[in-house]
Amino acid sequence: EMVALVGESGSGKSVTALSILQLVSGASSEGSIKFGGVNILEDKKQLSQIRGKKVGVIFQEPMTSLNPLHNIGKQISESILLHDPLINKADLLARIHELLDQVGLEILKDRLSAYPHELSGGQRQRVMIAMAIANNPELLIADEPTTALDVTIQAQVLELIKSLQKKKHMALLLITHDLGVVAEMADDVLVMYAAQVVESGTVGQIFSHPSHPYTM
Repeated sequence: EMVALVGESGSGKSVTALSILQLVSGASSEGSIKFGGVNILEDKKQLSQIRGKKVGVIFQEPMTSLNPLHNIGKQISESILLHDPLINKADLLARIHELLDQVGLEILKDRLSAYPHELSGGQRQRVMIAMAIANNPELLIADEPTTALDVTIQAQVLELIKSLQKKKHMALLLITHDLGVVAEMADDVLVMYAAQVVESGTVGQIFSHPSHPYTM
């Protein structure tokens, strides 16, 4: 399923999503965060196996999330090698090419030495998507994945994410404040306000019969 987490800026959407993988610096988490029946907060060893392998993340701004000092070939390969360190060079290159095909970046197969600043915004976001799906995760977290892109490219990237989700049978948590995107793409919706989930339901329920004043 695709679950959308919606709410205004500052409502806690990104902090909530990044807390799943304990990526919020200096923050403490209480309660439980369960993935595959395991409470991640109690089992830190499981967390290192889950990050990037079972759960992938597409961050909001690729220019700050990609390393400006490393070429894209190195950055995609690191995503693979982290969880498959014994893969040989030929298989690694083939896997990188396969990922570039999947995200519509066939043009970059011969430009693996390119650095992030040499790519367009849409290309950088697609590189980040390639890194996020490199290990065929069960869950993909997309945190405002099109914020830095113009409207035309936004639509292309969202369509790409949706098609990859279906093709790879992934669950998808989409963080956004764009209700048009939610109506078109999501199955279920969680509405956040002031760091609390104030309403949840299917897209049809939330859009047709919202019950909370903020949702209305």
